[in-house]
Amino acid sequence: MTRVKTGVLISGRGSNMSALIEAARHEAFPAEVALVLSDKPAAAGLAAARAAGIDAAGLDARGFAGKPAFEAAMTAALAAAEVELVCLAGFMRILSPAFVTRWRGRILNIHPSLLPDLRGLDTHERALMEGRAEHGCTVHFVTADLDAGPIVAQARVPVLPGDDAARLAARVLAEEHRIYPQALAAVAEAVRAARP
Repeated sequence: MTRVKTGVLISGRGSNMSALIEAARHEAFPAEVALVLSDKPAAAGLAAARAAGIDAAGLDARGFAGKPAFEAAMTAALAAAEVELVCLAGFMRILSPAFVTRWRGRILNIHPSLLPDLRGLDTHERALMEGRAEHGCTVHFVTADLDAGPIVAQARVPVLPGDDAARLAARVLAEEHRIYPQALAAVAEAVRAARP
């Protein structure tokens, strides 16, 4: 059965993007990374994607008349690549309800906390400040509400004595790299099963 073409949206170095690309190198993986887009043309992840043989483009969000025009350009690029699933991998822009609706049930995000706890930014610092015993990451479907969509996968990480935000973030990131490909595979299998 044909693999599910996937677009990955990034804003920076793209370490989760690289984990998805690496997983998709295996022919048995149900998804292929067909396109990487960034809202920052100088994002390091674009070079990493190109080095892996993936089509990649930077769309400078500041160069568009507004969010609708920027998102229309992203949608056009995704459609041209025949993308069926979208993965946000460190994409640091809040998407409009119209864009999210267009991709409803086919857009995933990875968030560095155990949702529904610690939505938003600075999750590692907040976990430490609140004295939490565990932290982690969540892959979820994207909805119009920030970090609130249905959960696909989670991984837990203990908060250790002496942890600072950087050490905790590194352990969480290792789990992100493990569960994001697993979650993409599960969702891609469901997409394939729903095809006529």
